[in-house]
Parts: sequence; C-alpha cells; structure tokens
Amino acid sequence: MKTITVFTPTYNRAYCLHKCYESLIRQSNQDFVWLIIDDGSTDDTKELVESWITENKIDIQYHYQKNLGMHGGHNAAYRLINTTLNICIDSDDCIGENAIENILRTWEPIKNNPEFAGIVGLDADETGKIIGTKIPEHIKETTLYDLYNVHGVKGDKKLVYRTEIVKKYPPYPIFEEERFVPLGYLYQLIDQDYKLLPINEVFCIVEYMADGSSMNILKQYRRHPRGFAFSRKSRMKMAKNFKDQFKNAIHYVSSSMFIKNSAFLKESPKKITTILAIPFGILLNLYIRYKTKEGI
Repeated sequence: MKTITVFTPTYNRAYCLHKCYESLIRQSNQDFVWLIIDDGSTDDTKELVESWITENKIDIQYHYQKNLGMHGGHNAAYRLINTTLNICIDSDDCIGENAIENILRTWEPIKNNPEFAGIVGLDADETGKIIGTKIPEHIKETTLYDLYNVHGVKGDKKLVYRTEIVKKYPPYPIFEEERFVPLGYLYQLIDQDYKLLPINEVFCIVEYMADGSSMNILKQYRRHPRGFAFSRKSRMKMAKNFKDQFKNAIHYVSSSMFIKNSAFLKESPKKITTILAIPFGILLNLYIRYKTKEGI
C-alpha cells in the first residue's frame, strides 16, 4: 500500500486539472495515490481522468458524487483514504517539486510520535514566491492556530495529516441548498489534541482562479450563511482570547441575519460576546449586502 494520498476535490475543472496531473507525474517519489473526488461535474472530467488511468503513469482513484461543495469533497476523501498520510491539492493547483519526497523524509522522524497529527509546509505561487511568510526556523512544533495567532505567520499553508487522526473527528455538516463550510473547522478541532511539525518546504503551487472560493469570499458569506454560522460558533467556543472570540461573534451575527435566525443569541456559545458584537455584525451584514448586490 502507498504511504500518502494526494486528494483533489474538483467541480467542472477539466480545463485546468491537467496541471495537477502533470505535477504528480514529475514527482521524484511515486509512493502516493491520487484520489480525485468529482463533486458532480458536468464537463468531461470523468473521461479525462479515465484517459489518465489508462495511461497508467501514476496510481489514480476516481470517485464521483453529487455536488456537495468543497467540504463535501473532503468528507468523501477522508472516508475513502486508507494510506497513512493525506494532503489536499486543489484542482487549480499543482503539487510542489519533489514534495512527496520531502514530506516522507520529514515524516520519518515523527511517524511513531503520537503527539503529532502531521506536517505543515508552504504554498508558493507559480513564480516560486512564498505565499505570505515563511515559518520561523526556531519553531519545532506548533498548532495551526498558534502558527498564525502566536507566531505571526501570514498566508496560506499546506497541511499533511495522519489519516487515522482525521478519521477520529466528525465530518463537515451538509446544509441543504448550501455548498460551503470553512475547512478550518476540522483543523481547529485537531489543534485541540495534537501538534504539527512545521517545515519551510513548498508542498503546493497555488493559482487563485477567478472562479475559486478564495477570490469570492464576500459572495461565499452571502451564499452559504449556515455553513459560516456553524463555523463561527465553533471558532468562538475554541478562541483563545477575547479579540478572536469577538471577531467571530461579529461574523456569526452577520451570518445569522442572512438566514433570519431569531434564535442566534440563544444558540451562541458566547452570549455576552455576541450581544456586544451585534452592532458590528449588523454593519458587516449591510456591507456584504452592498458589495454583493450584483452577481449572487
């Protein structure tokens, strides 16, 4: 059995998925499975993947499901993966040069240490520029939360998780008529119990597409308020300081307004903070409505 699964949730991305495929073929270490979660694509994704399976250049698994959104793709991946490790490379991204080799080399010294859930590495753009900042070299272990909120690291980073640990936690919830729950919900749960080994190696080459979620965050807030409200409640509950708790309470109020949830205060895990956040949440909601009044 292979050691690591590279999983890629995809929806109508046949036009760019080949870049991920080509980056995997170039890997110096082929000890991986590429798991493609086709989240209800209506383009020729299936035929394209079948042609790659026929080529037999790398080990590919293909799974089709009805459209559930990115988090639904992650749910399916975590249900299907049976390798020791896993990493998500999005359908518009590429895996970094020699990333599999670097991941497995980094994993070897900690693979028997039950305190570690996995590894956190870097994202870079197509020119090789690091997204955000590198990780300070003196940090030998961290959580994802501490990486950003204690150590001041900026920008997206790439996570490699131990599969048996991910499977311990509940799947992302699926909300009717919504297609997005922030992926950080799961990562924050794992942070409560385990650590990550940080390394300044590029695991992923990212390209922020015009149709990607990163470029449409305000529209996401408006289209998927139940998913965001769920995430904000969880973040309030696990926040380590008042500033973080208050910020998430503001977003929670805003998301609750979109779904007309009159019970939002009763359902809040931090009621006093939520009361204080109401005026700011109203302003945020009005701002999102104004900025997204077209194209929703």
